[in-house]
Formats: sequence, C-alpha cells, structure tokens
Amino acid sequence: MTTVVRVPEELSARVPAEQRGPGLERDAVRLLVSRGTAVSHHAFAELPCLLRAGDLLVVNTSPTLAAAVDGRVGHARVVVHFSTRGDDGRWAVELREPNGNGTTRARAGTPAGSEVRLPGGVRLVLEEPLSARGERLRWARASADVGGLLREHGRPIRYSYTERDQPLSVYQTVFALPPADGAGSAEMPSAARPFTARLVAELVSRGVQFAPVTLHTGVSSAEAHEPPYAERFAVPEASARLINNAKAGDRRVIAVGTTAVRAVESAAGDDGVVRAAEGWTELVVTPERGVRVVDGLVTGLHEPEASHLLMLEAVAGRAAVDRSYEEALRGLYLWHEFGDVHLVLPEESPHAEHCESNSR
Repeated sequence: MTTVVRVPEELSARVPAEQRGPGLERDAVRLLVSRGTAVSHHAFAELPCLLRAGDLLVVNTSPTLAAAVDGRVGHARVVVHFSTRGDDGRWAVELREPNGNGTTRARAGTPAGSEVRLPGGVRLVLEEPLSARGERLRWARASADVGGLLREHGRPIRYSYTERDQPLSVYQTVFALPPADGAGSAEMPSAARPFTARLVAELVSRGVQFAPVTLHTGVSSAEAHEPPYAERFAVPEASARLINNAKAGDRRVIAVGTTAVRAVESAAGDDGVVRAAEGWTELVVTPERGVRVVDGLVTGLHEPEASHLLMLEAVAGRAAVDRSYEEALRGLYLWHEFGDVHLVLPEESPHAEHCESNSR
C-alpha cells in the first residue's frame, strides 16, 4: 500500500465545482497529471490537449441511484443504503446511523430477521451477511418494489465531509444511461463527473474515442476501506472490439474511473484479449495481479487506506503513486467525489508540452 499520509479535513471537497462560484461548470476542477514519477498541474478543461488522437477512453454508463432511505428499526431511526440488487430480487443493504450531516457510522448489532420500516408502508427484512467479511452489508428482502421506493423516497448517499444534500442530478455523470430494471450504482462513478457534453464533443473532434461499459458500484466503506464486493458489470461486443483494435494498433486504452478498470479487466482473458461479458465480478486489481488492458487512468484522489490505491499501483507503480500523492497534498488538491482529478499516463508519453500548466 502507498505511503500517502492522512488527508487533512480541509482538503475534502464539500460542494460540487459548479457551486463554488458564478459561471463555473463541472469541469472547473484541477487535474494532476502523472507520467511515471513526473508530475504536472493542469485544469481539467485541458484534458483534450493532454490526450492523443486515437486514445480510447473506457467510460462507465451506470446511473447513480437515490439509494439512501430513512427508516426505523423498532424505535431507532436508521438510514438504509441500498447497495446491490441480487439476481433473486433481494438487495444487499447497509444500515447506518443518521446524524443530520450525512451518515457516517455503520449500525452494528442488528440481527437477521430484524424488520426495517420504510416510507410508504414498505417492510425490509434483514437476512444473512453478504460475505464472510462481516455484517456491514446484509442481504434483505423488501415487501415492495425497491426501484419505486428509491424514486419516491430515496436521496443520494452522502457523507459528513459534504456540506449538504444535493439533488440526484448532481450525482449523474454525462455518460449515465437511464436506469434499466432499477439497476444502477449506489454511489456515483465519480471520476467521470467533471466531463461535460462540451468537453466530450471537443475530445471526439480531436480523434479521441469512447468505449462504454457498465459496472454498478455498491456502497463503499467509509470506515474500513475494505476491497469492493461482487458487482454487476457488462462489456458489450462493440466496446470489446474497440478496445482490442486500440491495443492492436498500439493506441492507449485509458479507463475513466476504477469502476471502468474493474469492468474491462474482468472481461480480459489471460491473453489480454477483451471479450464481450456480463455478470458478476469479484476481481480486485492489485500490483500482484497487474493490468492486462488498461494503459492509463482518469481517477479521483483516494484516501490512504482505500483499496483503489492498489489498483493505481497496478497501473502506474508504487513510486509514481507516492510521488503524485505527495504533489497532490503539497498542491492542496481537493479529495472525494466533488474533488479534483488525477490523470495517470504511461511514463513514455512525451507529448502535450503545448498544454500550459495551470495550478489554480
């Protein structure tokens, strides 16, 4: 694991970029670019001149759900985070303690068979833990359609480092497709948040291509930072073909977000060929496993304990991750889903000198 020190509280992004001043858009965040241990500072809007014609961006099309719902267990108030829908209709859920500033502490000691009362008369019965790791996530069976419950009574999951609740639209990326059969992500695939339609159009005009994949993210652990649980993913045939053609042409495949890495690497064989696939993935990308497809990564800045840093080490190497995070701390970059962005490129990339550095 990287040697990144604790992130100061004042570096938490408390509101989205477009709410920090008049005339700002989502892309008004900073972009830390690392090529090996070489680091440069830019505005995210400079991304088109930092990429090459022929680069392929792999993007996650999963929409974000309004996955937090208030409820009661007995006389106690709880917040239910709906994480992942199982194939049998059950949902993996997490119970958390409400505190008025987001939900920051998982609720322990609620046994199987407990009933959670939800708005609209919906009842949720807790069943067995999702895995042997512990009881933070539990399978549960609802008495009514969860999709309808979330649409009517849900709100986006947020944590106490943010300033206030935000509308669901704030948590949707430009790549998100409408929810199908109630499926989506419990928490936003946030690396794609700074992309705007205008920026995507500029990238396309410069010859950058896009390959859509889907990975529905579950609830992350704000305390334990454990590796992700099994998540549903899909890599369509057309995207697999685009990725394989890029690799065959010695063009770079750059994933937008750790979720896109997990999806595409789950569809890659030992030979590095990506094949159309869908289902559940339990893949955790580590330096020992390495990456077979991805050459670069657009990602947020992660807490020192987060398992996502192992994925960054798999892509860029330990020295590069340590160096870039030292620079992020020194440069007062903002963390979390509304924060600044990190572009990891291969060390040999010599271009983009015409992009003027911007350390605003």
